[in-house]
Amino acid sequence: MPPSFLIIDDFAANPQELRRQALNLGYDPASKHGNYPGITSERSLSIKGLDDYVSQVIGTPVQAAPNTLHGYCRLTLKGDRGLSGVHIDPAFYSGILYLSLPEDCRGGTDFYRHRRTNLDRVPQTAEAIHAAGYADVNALIEEVVNHDTLKPAKWEKTFTAPMRFNRLILFSPWMFHNSAAGFGDRAENGRLAHLMFFARDKK
Repeated sequence: MPPSFLIIDDFAANPQELRRQALNLGYDPASKHGNYPGITSERSLSIKGLDDYVSQVIGTPVQAAPNTLHGYCRLTLKGDRGLSGVHIDPAFYSGILYLSLPEDCRGGTDFYRHRRTNLDRVPQTAEAIHAAGYADVNALIEEVVNHDTLKPAKWEKTFTAPMRFNRLILFSPWMFHNSAAGFGDRAENGRLAHLMFFARDKK
């Protein structure tokens, strides 16, 4: 089973070039859609060898998850708000590469425990789901995640993965998480992150 959470510093060999490419992907406020705060890039940014690298690190073969924002970047500025808060990801495994400059970095990615159920993630076995009081995983997700996503009092923050330039975090998408607040007033000093959503590679 892949590890629940990993931090890998100094991930890219040339992070400044990767950041330059990320900033040139296009961020049109008029194209904003989805529940997240900030704007997703108009195009994706491929990182050579990423699937193989992550597969080796987590000990499980993975590939880009279809129908997700894998490879896209997200720009979040101060004051940006979304329609959801604490959430899970529609993937087998998740990753975030921070591309904000060192002098701008703040916050990061926050992880939570649901106060009423004492869960910090969606259970992965039927037994654990039943033990939490639910007949199936969909009922748990609906009542815990979807119902309480924007209710801060329902959640206890357990830890923050601090933002650092060229830091990659890899984690189970079933863990309850949310991005910390955006910052900056333009692309050059805002919260810039490369998003990764992986599926199992069954080849």
